[in-house]
Amino acid sequence: MRQPVFALHAASVHFGHPARAVRALSEVSLQIHAGERVALVGANGCGKSTLLRLLHGLLPSTAGRFEPDPALRQAMLFQKPHLMRLSVQANVALGLWLQGTAWGQAKALALAALAKVGLIDLAQRNARQLSGGQQQRVAMARAWALQPQVLLLDEPTASLDPHAKREVEALIDAFASGPEAMTLVFASHNLGQVKRLASRVIYLEHGRVLADLPVEDFFSGPLLQQQYPAAHFFVKGELV
Repeated sequence: MRQPVFALHAASVHFGHPARAVRALSEVSLQIHAGERVALVGANGCGKSTLLRLLHGLLPSTAGRFEPDPALRQAMLFQKPHLMRLSVQANVALGLWLQGTAWGQAKALALAALAKVGLIDLAQRNARQLSGGQQQRVAMARAWALQPQVLLLDEPTASLDPHAKREVEALIDAFASGPEAMTLVFASHNLGQVKRLASRVIYLEHGRVLADLPVEDFFSGPLLQQQYPAAHFFVKGELV
């Protein structure tokens, strides 16, 4: 049996004073293994972003156990990337430099990463002057340059136009393919995107995992309707 890259055991995340705490995640138990493409779905406020931040070490668990691998290389992309007021190349090189790569080598590796996402011609442009889709591709180049084993994405195409969404989706798919494929964990409201990119779907509601199924069973199998009615209504667009 493969060792999981992430293992959560009744992990919870609460915000606020203990007496009036808001439960963002409640007793979540799951494992994610190398090579999986895991989509997190559910209504706004269901806990998708909190779970991603917990996996990335940006939030501590309030209760239960989370067992991250300290040697795991991982990167996270947000819906709107934060870019410095620097050139595109420098934005990508900066992450490498912060990890200890010499600046000259970091700049060379940044160009290779920009070529990977089709932006090498814009290497010297101010990153903040790019379109939303281009900025997200810069963020993806920055992540790819770090050679992570796991890529976490929080609604990475939600604010993009259809053409930019297709470009970013194609890159995500490419990053998760091939002999050195990254493990993907991504949150999305776009169920078409989930069908295209995911191999497994986790449905959350009020901070709890109510369904965890292969993508085929989540969208087309009778198992969903019979055993996970809340997720079934969500897929049908009937969730109140």
